[in-house]
Amino acid sequence: MMKLDFIPIDKLFVDATNMRHGRKHPDVSDILPSVRKRGVLQTLLVRPANDDGLFGISAGRRRFRAATIVAGERQGEAGADPEPYLVPCGILDDGDDADALEASMLENMARLDPDEVSQWESFVRLVKEGRTPEEIGLTFALPDLAVRRVLALGNLLPRIRDLYRREEIDVPSIRMLTLASKRQQQAWLALHDDPEAHCPTGRRLKTWLFGGREIKVEFALFNMAEVGLETVSDLFGEDTFFADTEAFWAAQDAAIEVRRDLYLAEGWSDVILLPRDAYFASWQYEKRAKRKGGMIFVETRASGEVIFHEGLIDRHAALKAERNESATPVAKTPRAELTSTLTTYCDLHRHAAVRAVLADAPATALRLMVAHVIVGSSLWRVQIEPHATNSDAVRESVETCLGETAFDGHRRHVLDLLGFDAERPHVVRSRDNQEELVAVFRRLLALPDLDVLAIIAVVMGETLVSGHAVIEALGVHLSVEMADHWAADAVFFDLLRDKEVLRGIVAEVAGESVAAANANEKTKGLKQIVGDCLAGENGRAKVENWVPRWMVFPPSAYTDRGGVATVRAARIAAASLPAPWEPQPEGIALPAPDPDTPEPEADMPLAA
Repeated sequence: MMKLDFIPIDKLFVDATNMRHGRKHPDVSDILPSVRKRGVLQTLLVRPANDDGLFGISAGRRRFRAATIVAGERQGEAGADPEPYLVPCGILDDGDDADALEASMLENMARLDPDEVSQWESFVRLVKEGRTPEEIGLTFALPDLAVRRVLALGNLLPRIRDLYRREEIDVPSIRMLTLASKRQQQAWLALHDDPEAHCPTGRRLKTWLFGGREIKVEFALFNMAEVGLETVSDLFGEDTFFADTEAFWAAQDAAIEVRRDLYLAEGWSDVILLPRDAYFASWQYEKRAKRKGGMIFVETRASGEVIFHEGLIDRHAALKAERNESATPVAKTPRAELTSTLTTYCDLHRHAAVRAVLADAPATALRLMVAHVIVGSSLWRVQIEPHATNSDAVRESVETCLGETAFDGHRRHVLDLLGFDAERPHVVRSRDNQEELVAVFRRLLALPDLDVLAIIAVVMGETLVSGHAVIEALGVHLSVEMADHWAADAVFFDLLRDKEVLRGIVAEVAGESVAAANANEKTKGLKQIVGDCLAGENGRAKVENWVPRWMVFPPSAYTDRGGVATVRAARIAAASLPAPWEPQPEGIALPAPDPDTPEPEADMPLAA
């Protein structure tokens, strides 16, 4: 309920629930003439403050400021009326702060939309008073998503919000900064403060954040769930972008090659892959059916968008062909010795002969297989395990762990054997690069068996699927000791939050009696006990080479609740292996070559 009354101006003050509380005096030049002539016409919203007869203003700060100026002017006039200056007010019930804040926001927003930072501050105060985003949306007739986006401004550093409030950052720039991590926001502020530096804004800021042109998820030709690339979204718009553009292009190019192979299989005469971001002049082409020589032109834009122009032929080539047909007959080009069918006949028979001899040359076949895995062909599809995760902390933990460091040493050795730059890993853009495939094959022919096997081991490691049952089978077969490749780090302890599991771990490292004595301890205390045992600190005996049950081979769980993916994968692996499974010795025995059919020398020229 609300009642109306006139209240002396000296009994009014700006209440803390006013959404514009705490700021410098507002500009009232637009309403001051009207207040001087007619007084305050629209009521202020106030609520009782205490027993002294004071009232806090929830809405109407600008009218109050103008009235204060007019009251001061009247008091300064000679012979001023001693009567107090009265202001019309709507007096709210003495309810909670949330009701008063909502009234302030509704009154202010109905007249003049506040900036988004002011909305964020008021919405946060409402949330602290117990309002949900849904209730805030219903109160102010805003969609839930709009409320949540305003609340999400809390992810920005306070100084960036302040710059935005003072209009020192424009709307496009603030939206780009919502994509940035806290570290990137700090780096951007350093550029902003440096008068000698160029601070990126607007679309340049997006380029600065992504390290190049941003690519929208909607342009991906591949299955996002299968590839598992990391994405980021801004807090205002609807667009989602790839965090790693190089990983996107590797997956996008592979998807383009798949589409190219499908077009060729459907009978199109050719599929032309235009250079990336090359302008496609559509007026230079005309429509032509597949059976009349129509081709596919694939336009790939730097934005990530791929357009397949179907059934086209170069207009100049078509006109030239038509002119040649209508011109005076000239001497015909000599007919080729082989028809297309006879060419296919020869190709297939030569293929059959080569693979028959290859079957008796396993060392050569081994090298050829490795070359196909590295370079690929129209019949080979091999992908690298991306180690995808949305957590920067997990990614950094894996990249710096003992196992990854050891594997990286093997990887660099293999890249050196193949003649690749270890600092710039080789990326194959085309799946039918015949020259590169032959070149890699020839390098492999010159390497001894042990080097080839080392390359195979690294290639197999790069293409192992994380979380797959084959990992469990390999771990048991190779007798992998996780303690040699992993040690508990801060990220592990941060992710460890299950209290029942923590009790089980305490029992492992400190003993059942310690676990029983600390049964009611909070997770933070249990983690401290485990950390002390692993480090040998605070009077705890040091535990060496500890690994949680889920990470050993074969893994197990701490509770009966399940939900441990490695345990399920291990069961699949065990069910697929012969029983009992006897690990075989590592190594490979290549058959001795037949003395009558010697292997080709490494420098022997290949048949054209």
